[in-house]
Amino acid sequence: MSHRPDQPFVPLNIAVLTVSDTRTPETDTSGQLLVDRLTEGGHRLAERVLLKDDLYRIRARVAHWIAEDQVQVVIITGGTGFTGRDSTPEAVACLLDKQVDGFGELFRQVSVTDIGSSTIQSRALAGLANGTLVCCLPGSTNACRTGWDKILREQLDARHRPCNFVPHLKQAEPCESRG
Repeated sequence: MSHRPDQPFVPLNIAVLTVSDTRTPETDTSGQLLVDRLTEGGHRLAERVLLKDDLYRIRARVAHWIAEDQVQVVIITGGTGFTGRDSTPEAVACLLDKQVDGFGELFRQVSVTDIGSSTIQSRALAGLANGTLVCCLPGSTNACRTGWDKILREQLDARHRPCNFVPHLKQAEPCESRG
C-alpha cells in the first residue's frame, strides 16, 4: 500500500490502557512499547493507565475515554486470552457502535509467522464507538509490536491509502498527556 504525499499527517490523541494483575508502571513493557511507538510516529499520548483485570473497571475506563472529546483512539494491551481473569473483550465489545471484524482476523494472520497456531488463542478485537477507535491487543510486548507495526501504524495515518481510520474519528484538539 502507499502514502499520499499531498495528504498531511494528522497527529491523533491516543490513550493506552494496560490490563494486568501482575504488572506495575515500571514493568509494563507492552504499554511502554505502545507509548514509544505512538509518540515516535507523531501522535500524542492522551493518557496512560494500568488496571487490574476487572471487567467493570476496564469498561468504565474505556467508556470514560469514549465519552471524552479529546481521546480519538484507545489501545488496550492485555486481558485478551482465555484464563478466568481475561475479560477485556467482554468489557469492551458492548461499548462498540461497530466492530472492526477484520482487525482480529488480520492480527491473527500476521501473528502466525511469529507464534504459529497459538495465534488462534488471541481474542484481539477493535471497533468504533462515538468516533473513537478502540483496539484490544494481547498483553505480550511482541504482540503489541506486531499490532502497531503491522496494522495500527498505517491505519492511524491519514496518508495511508486506499483507506485508514482517521476520517472516521472525532475531531479533537491537541491534548496534554496525562500518563
